[in-house]
Amino acid sequence: MRLAGKRIAILVAEAVEDLEFYVPLMRLQEEGADVIPAAMDLKPIRGKNGLKIIPTARIDLLRSRDLLAVIVPGGWAPDQLRRYAAVTQLIREMHAAGKVIGIICHGGLVAVSAGIVHGRRATGSLGIKDDLVNAGALWLDAPAFREGNLIWGRVVADIPAFCRELVAALIETAGGLA
Repeated sequence: MRLAGKRIAILVAEAVEDLEFYVPLMRLQEEGADVIPAAMDLKPIRGKNGLKIIPTARIDLLRSRDLLAVIVPGGWAPDQLRRYAAVTQLIREMHAAGKVIGIICHGGLVAVSAGIVHGRRATGSLGIKDDLVNAGALWLDAPAFREGNLIWGRVVADIPAFCRELVAALIETAGGLA
């Protein structure tokens, strides 16, 4: 329970990649974190593969000062989420505060729109490689890695590596030892 009482938001919208939502959610709950599925409203949504997700918080009401981290899973949701000022503002605030931001697969689209990838190593689905490179990121084809406060994961198959990097960074940030 190394993350007991720590609040972590996972940003979701219709067609989020189910596994990239649920696996980190359960892994962080296993560490005792208070994980908050957050969306633009509180209506239930369906993941890309049909699993139901019930948001418990609205993104526009989240405050970076109250969160240890935020996670942006992939699927088709990031292309929707990146269009909302509340989303990109939260990501920019978390980044400016040096807080952990977990980004996997197409989640990098939100980081691109928030303007936080220039000059940084990044990965994700090959489908967003050009978006990342055009935003000034340095593309790295690797399963998962840490780049400062950003934790990057490539695709669904890399979720275990992503979760290892994410948990290690969160424990370090929370003041514990990984």
